[in-house]
Amino acid sequence: MLRALIKKEFLLEFRQKSTLGGVLVYVIGTVFISALCFKARLDKPTWNALFWVITLFTSVTISGKSFLKETGGQALFNYLYYSPRQFIIAKILYNMIFMLALSGVTFFFYAFFIGNEVQNLTLFFIVLILASTGLAGILSLMSAISSKAGGNFALMSILSFPVLMPLILVIIRLSKQAVDGIEWAGVNLDFIVILTALNVLTMALSFLLFPYLWRD
Repeated sequence: MLRALIKKEFLLEFRQKSTLGGVLVYVIGTVFISALCFKARLDKPTWNALFWVITLFTSVTISGKSFLKETGGQALFNYLYYSPRQFIIAKILYNMIFMLALSGVTFFFYAFFIGNEVQNLTLFFIVLILASTGLAGILSLMSAISSKAGGNFALMSILSFPVLMPLILVIIRLSKQAVDGIEWAGVNLDFIVILTALNVLTMALSFLLFPYLWRD
């Protein structure tokens, strides 16, 4: 059932090729304009911060609309045929995979247009995976909440940002170590533990709270 739900999400997403194309244009255009503004001359802290700003707003645009399109007859169909816990987990996994792919695309064009400042690529990609998981979990849950309040995208954004701030702060501090090229012996593993714990907490809250939203 879980695999079928994830497959359904991909089929629905890629059926609307204009949406996917719009996201790619948004990512590439944002990176290109940033490169023109900064003339591809950024110090490492600014490079790191700008990358995560672009990734954050991309994730809000993509994951934030997860439940805003689940209205009317589609919502009734989901309620009748799917388990609420399987449904929310499938949404989060789909958004995580999609966000990870988009983060990889963003990093590719970011490195191409602006330059690659990352010295520890292994650590940076671990951060990308954990960040994609955390962003997908939080934004999927907030999208579900806002869909029950009229499906307002602005409301979803307002609810999400205070919850996202602790996650973003940890992501930036951990990825800064990857950009600086700190060896594994010097990496502050507490940040990885905190980031993993935040992801587990988000998944657990979604698993426990979503059934109550599902019944409304």
